[in-house]
Amino acid sequence: MKKLVLAGSNAGKQREIQALLGPLGCEVLTQAALGIADAEEPHLTFIENALAKARHAAERSGLPALADDSGVCVVALGGEPGVHSARYAGDAAGRDERDARNNAKLVTALTASSDRRAYYYCAVVLVRHAADPQPLIGEGYWWGEISEQARGGNGFGYDPHFFLPDLGKTAAELDSEQKNRLSHRGQALRQLIEKLHSFP
Repeated sequence: MKKLVLAGSNAGKQREIQALLGPLGCEVLTQAALGIADAEEPHLTFIENALAKARHAAERSGLPALADDSGVCVVALGGEPGVHSARYAGDAAGRDERDARNNAKLVTALTASSDRRAYYYCAVVLVRHAADPQPLIGEGYWWGEISEQARGGNGFGYDPHFFLPDLGKTAAELDSEQKNRLSHRGQALRQLIEKLHSFP
């Protein structure tokens, strides 16, 4: 697979995915560079949303397409924000403002809870064409806790509050290589790449 289009417009996700796919010798084009608008994400599961985004990008580009859908799931909140992670506190004009509002809402929601356990989940879907009947799917889970205080300047989304007890750091305090090795997205992409080796 010489070229594929990466669905979505989240610059942080795109950087992480391109860093992981680069060594495969595959040219990764973003859907924005091809003038493709974002797909709707109306579904209740990460896999369905990722599949909708991948099919949308493949149909409009004529290329194989890869899409990711991910979020943070908090045990004490019954798995919320989950698929609503990106817009948990509503829409905002810019991604930085949206991230800040989402994090503030999440920390407030856990004020009275002693259970801070959470995990990042990621589903990555690859379709070879828009009507691909056998999309390849990779999944990853990354366990941590939600911290009250934000720490670190790397990453995006909930990373400054996603604390990793084994490392004593938040996801936003990891460098990109370390994060890609440990993260839900890194796990999901490695699983998908393994499956890709078994297909022509």
